[in-house]
Amino acid sequence: MNDDFSGNMERFSGFADQYDKYRPSPPAVLADLLTRMANALRPALVVDLGSGTGLSSRYWGDKAEQVIGVEPTLDMRKQAESQTEAQNIIYREGFSHQTGLPDKSSQIITCSQSLHWMEPQTTFEEAARILIPGGVFAAYDYDWPPTTNNWEADAAYEECMAKMCEVEKRYTDPKPIRIWDKSQHLARMRISGCFRYTKEIVLHHIEPGNAERLVGILLSQGSVMTLLKGGVSESQIGLDTFKQKAHQALGMELKPWYWCSRVRIGIV
Repeated sequence: MNDDFSGNMERFSGFADQYDKYRPSPPAVLADLLTRMANALRPALVVDLGSGTGLSSRYWGDKAEQVIGVEPTLDMRKQAESQTEAQNIIYREGFSHQTGLPDKSSQIITCSQSLHWMEPQTTFEEAARILIPGGVFAAYDYDWPPTTNNWEADAAYEECMAKMCEVEKRYTDPKPIRIWDKSQHLARMRISGCFRYTKEIVLHHIEPGNAERLVGILLSQGSVMTLLKGGVSESQIGLDTFKQKAHQALGMELKPWYWCSRVRIGIV
């Protein structure tokens, strides 16, 4: 195990089922965009770095010949394997900067909501090593929370997260985490020397949601679960109040939600 990232790995242990159930799938148009940019309408290999519970890897199952998800956290890999039926998808232990994959073996590499947990420069260098010339590296992150079309529910989510952040400032995590600012992803890619061309694209797609899902999304946040696992109560971070407001605003009827994703693209 890479001790430098042990805190990051611990942060995403113990709630893989929650994560897999409530997090969104990649936008449908993403594959069309990336395969066309890579000039590979059905890639021979897509590598998914920080593949987590396999949501972002399973997405490619019918769109590529082979998919490899690279994930260091055992809890997440087990969840991914249990949810994946496609025979062309495999998961392996590894880090974004130490995948063990062959040189120039992949047309597309993705990082779904995970690049901010990875050391940037060495990750970009590993991606450039694995990708064929003209291959595409794409890191995409969702804006949180999704737009539920109910401003009271959205406001309650933001209020709870703000209270959680205040509590987090006073909480000493026994295993410090390493994290990088998402807003600087593109700038770091541009100065890395690993890509001939970089660009940021904004996509959106629609998935249904209700009160249960909004609460589940909040509980899929590593920051929230770290506090709860550390003994902080739901009332201390305002989770009990948030649950009540979410159910009052949204109820259990599924309605369309809008999910926006920011895609940072690099061509090697």
